[in-house]
Amino acid sequence: MVIKEIIVVEGKCDTLAIKNAVEADTIETNGSAVGKDVLEMIQRAQDKRGVIIFTDPDYPGERIRKIVSSSVKGCKHAFLTKQEAKGRPNESLGIEHAKPSAIQEALRDVYTEAEEPKEYISMTILREYGLIAGQNARKRRERLGERLKIGYTNAKQLHKRLRIFQVTPAEFHEALKAVIEEEKHE
Repeated sequence: MVIKEIIVVEGKCDTLAIKNAVEADTIETNGSAVGKDVLEMIQRAQDKRGVIIFTDPDYPGERIRKIVSSSVKGCKHAFLTKQEAKGRPNESLGIEHAKPSAIQEALRDVYTEAEEPKEYISMTILREYGLIAGQNARKRRERLGERLKIGYTNAKQLHKRLRIFQVTPAEFHEALKAVIEEEKHE
C-alpha cells in the first residue's frame, strides 16, 4: 500500500511501524511540544502532497493532533483505537505497538476536515444519548469513537469531530446502535 500524503507521527518508533506497514514518508514531531519549524515543514508538506495526522491515542497524541490541525488547515486524520495501540503490559500506548494490518486499516479510513463544517449532530442529541453526562458517558464516547474511527474524546471534542469530519446522522446512529448493543451484553 502506497500513501501519497506525508504522515505526521510523534517519533522514530512510529516511523518504523508505519514503514513496516505501508510505503510512506513521515514527519516526526518529536513529542508534544511541536515547534514552529516543525509546523512550517508540515505546512509545506500539506501544500505539496497533503498531510495525514496519525498520532497515538493518548493525551500527548491528541495534543499534537490539535496543535497541528489548528495551524495547518485541511489535514487528514487517521486513528487507532487504544486496543490496537496497546503493547505488552506496562507499556504505553503507541502506533509503534500496532500490527501492520491495523495501521493499514487506519490509513484506509482517513477523515478529512471539512472547511465549512455543517452540524449534523447537536449537543442536545449527544446529551439525549448519554454521551455528555451520566455514569457511562465516558465509556460510551470511547466506544463510539472506536466505531466511527475518530478516536476517544471528551464531550465537547466529540461534538467538534463529528462536525469537522462530517459524520452523518446515519453513520452516527449506526455506530451508536452497535455501542448500545455491546452494553446490553456486558
